[in-house]
Amino acid sequence: MESLLKTVSAKVESGERLSDAEALELFACPDLLAVGHLAALANARKNGETVYFNVNRHVNYTNLCVNRCTFCAFSREAGDAEEGYTLALNDILAKAAEAAAAGATELHMVGGLHPHLPFDFYLEMLAALRADSPQLHIKAFTAVELDYFAGLTGQPVTTVIDELKEAGLGSLPGGGAEIFAPKVRERICPEKISGARWLEIHEAVHRAGLKSNATMLFGHLESFADRVDHLRQLRELQDRTGGFQAFIPLAFQPDNTRVPGAKGVGGVDALKTLAISRLYLDNFRHIKAYWVMLGLKIAQVALCFGVNDLDGTVVEEKIGHDAGADSPQQLSKEQLMMLIRKAGKVPVERDTLYRELGRGAA
Repeated sequence: MESLLKTVSAKVESGERLSDAEALELFACPDLLAVGHLAALANARKNGETVYFNVNRHVNYTNLCVNRCTFCAFSREAGDAEEGYTLALNDILAKAAEAAAAGATELHMVGGLHPHLPFDFYLEMLAALRADSPQLHIKAFTAVELDYFAGLTGQPVTTVIDELKEAGLGSLPGGGAEIFAPKVRERICPEKISGARWLEIHEAVHRAGLKSNATMLFGHLESFADRVDHLRQLRELQDRTGGFQAFIPLAFQPDNTRVPGAKGVGGVDALKTLAISRLYLDNFRHIKAYWVMLGLKIAQVALCFGVNDLDGTVVEEKIGHDAGADSPQQLSKEQLMMLIRKAGKVPVERDTLYRELGRGAA
């Protein structure tokens, strides 16, 4: 194991790429602090002591979904009158106006695959949001939703992307990737598009001139080899397009889901996964600790394990909390800056495209 750490250290110093085998060995390494130290060095080479955050607002516009993925505690069937919902356009516009008034620069929007809404609804929603709150960047829809829109319209997904972009879509949040390994995907989300299709759609998004994030849901039924395989495919696509902005490992929340045998994520596993992601994904500048699913303390510690982004203020997130996340529903800008400063880092407010809006002291 000492030999592995020396090899990885040398590669970090020289900027040489880690192999899949080395990444897999790092998952087996018992020395968490050594792995974290190497990730911190790799991050410092890219980002110094800067940790980014943004002022954003989540809007989950519907939880009605034609899919019933076993890992998802958010979705509801169309006939669920008690817990199913779909926000009216006026309600969505009101939430956006509140966000803009509070200083937000980003609207983060994802929802279920609604069984009845036409594609024109989404175009109208984007156009209305852009007209009412032009200062908000609209980061919306997963690749799963884009594939569903293509099915609704009978159009190629490239045409769907072009129409959404014209209506006001600014970027994609990167959800729906889950884990690419087909055998695991078949067990946790058999109705969802394949990992290959997710990658195909994100490549099309990048070719259309839009940026996206990339995610990985970990801590359910996948193996460490599955995680490395997932990272490899993201790294390969990033080599081709350069369109990914940040990688976001999402810690699985087992409490209210229906995945038999799912193990959940401990603090050591979360930190090691974030650190290895930083070391392996050498062509991603940003690794994000999504505090909603990690919890505030682990997310803060992650800033010393190769992470350089703490996400945002969020406000009214439903998907992770429906699954059992016990983090707050929102954080203030001041709270985010305090978390970053107490980790010895420099907080920098950004917009969705990582343009700096304000820099604080450590």
